[in-house]
Amino acid sequence: MPQPDRRPRLAAVVNVYQKLYHAQHIVDRFLDGYGWDGTYHMPPMDVIALYVDQVGPHDVSRERLLRHPTLKLYPTVEDAITLGGSKLAVDGIVVVGEHGNYPKNELGQTEYPRYQYFDRIVNVFRSSGRTVPYFNDKHLSWNYEWAQRMVSTAHSMGFALQAGSSLPVTWRIPSIDMPYGAKVREAVAICYGGIDSYDFHGLETIQCMVERRAGGETGVEWLQAYRGEAFWNAMEEGVWSRDLMNAALCRSHTLGQARPSFNDRFPTSGEMRELVKDPIAYNYQHTNGPRCTMMLMNGLVRDFNFAATIDGRPDPLSVQMYLPMPDGRTTLANFFSPLVHHMETLFLSGKAAYPVERTLLTTGLTAAGCESLFRGKRIETPWLNVAYTAPTESLYWRS
Repeated sequence: MPQPDRRPRLAAVVNVYQKLYHAQHIVDRFLDGYGWDGTYHMPPMDVIALYVDQVGPHDVSRERLLRHPTLKLYPTVEDAITLGGSKLAVDGIVVVGEHGNYPKNELGQTEYPRYQYFDRIVNVFRSSGRTVPYFNDKHLSWNYEWAQRMVSTAHSMGFALQAGSSLPVTWRIPSIDMPYGAKVREAVAICYGGIDSYDFHGLETIQCMVERRAGGETGVEWLQAYRGEAFWNAMEEGVWSRDLMNAALCRSHTLGQARPSFNDRFPTSGEMRELVKDPIAYNYQHTNGPRCTMMLMNGLVRDFNFAATIDGRPDPLSVQMYLPMPDGRTTLANFFSPLVHHMETLFLSGKAAYPVERTLLTTGLTAAGCESLFRGKRIETPWLNVAYTAPTESLYWRS
């Protein structure tokens, strides 16, 4: 916890700091404020230390340093969090290990150094004899064993670790939630983007809803990925519900059209094939109930749409996780505002706003999806025995 007589001081450790990249969206909000609750909000804390791993021709961190004299750039992760000294000297740490030029492995995963940052920071925690709250943008690591180690280390050392993306906390259209304790039978999310990136967002779209089901979260037994023709065959064979697909698609604002239409906006199976050149699905089974499917359907949608079948409800529950993108005239993606808002809560209270186990599970599902695609077979996932109870209050943006 920060000292009560001064504002909390934060260190930011980022891969790259460029316009429209995650570090700019997040760190800029701490430096320059953002719109919140109908007014302009300046966080009651200061980013005073910055480490940038890769500095390219489009870097904007140097301009931020000129505008913010209290912000200082440091040459190493350790220097940033100790302010160039030998002991931890900040009250909170922001890690944005996204974007940049990093190697890809054979599974198609980008080997971002999120765990390496964590390991170096934790070593400073140990040598300093104290810890501070820690935020990690997006999934914890491309390596699930490392992600497990991050969570277990945070628990054993007693510091709050919060992670994930904007999907669970952004606006929803309509503004609804999964009823707490609902008996969920099946859920789907129809999204867009690529693997080891937007698939994680799609999995978070599902998880922040189904984690509220009766019995809580208990983990996932197996995952089967489908791509290309295997996707279309699985859809026709009923591996996932076509009715749920339609319920999710009805929430999309970007539904593609293969033909002019004056009545039915939903494309046929043949038209979906025409629109979507490389469909991908992760179909997986939770240990205590629902079967879930995350679909990446580039060419059909450019948003994140969810639907679920619930016992006792005649129609599916469906919703869009709304992500209004920057339009070129602004550098702000508004859906980062609720993410930063909950980061503020983390740094002020010393407690995570929502369970890091959600991100641990979606991290593991992302890794399993990449592996299943690479190996072309179902992956048994006894190691995804992630159990946790979702908070009763859902923290998505309602204003």
